[in-house]
Amino acid sequence: MRSTGVGDPAAGGAGAMTAARIRDAAILRFGRDGFAAGLRAVAADAGVTAGLVVHHFGSKDGLRRACDAYVLEVIRSEKTKAATGSPAGMIAQLAEIEEYAPHALYSLRSMQAGGDLGNAFVDQMCADAKTYLEAGVEAGMIRPSRDPAGRARYLTYQGMGSLLLWMSLRQGPVELDDFRAELRRLSDEITLPALELFTDGLFVDRSMLDEYLMYVCDPPDGSATP
Repeated sequence: MRSTGVGDPAAGGAGAMTAARIRDAAILRFGRDGFAAGLRAVAADAGVTAGLVVHHFGSKDGLRRACDAYVLEVIRSEKTKAATGSPAGMIAQLAEIEEYAPHALYSLRSMQAGGDLGNAFVDQMCADAKTYLEAGVEAGMIRPSRDPAGRARYLTYQGMGSLLLWMSLRQGPVELDDFRAELRRLSDEITLPALELFTDGLFVDRSMLDEYLMYVCDPPDGSATP
């Protein structure tokens, strides 16, 4: 069977390889059609029976949790490399951005679906972002933040927001090749202004920040905020 291109089968015998193949097929199917896609469609993509999917994952939610965990691990690993490696390494990642299309598309579907699993997925993305940003601070690549968790959440929302907007403007299934092309187009359009903004900043001085810091400590209505 043709490889999905999402990830190599996990080591550990035929059962583990089958489970990994099902997981990879589910990531692609859920990314294309959303979580309305049924287990039979995933099973057909993986070349197995729906019963075997249930055998390995227990339920559709169980399969989705396995997909969540795998996608989050891929994102966390690659972002950590970018935050702690060399600038040349980060540029090399950008040159291969289409490879991450399956994981990005699946992430967008999870956000779009919402609910407990969707909220948990986003919360974990933000927690992971805090971790790899702190690793970048320790590596001397990233400036420290007054609010590391808040910065991580903001960057997560910012990074996924433009893609989520693109998806919301489309109707029906999203073909992976179309999404690969969109990732490339978006990367080419925003990389320079994003790096400029992150490196040089936007405001000419820190007066806006100082004003805000005074505001949150002593707001006009007199209700102090820590």
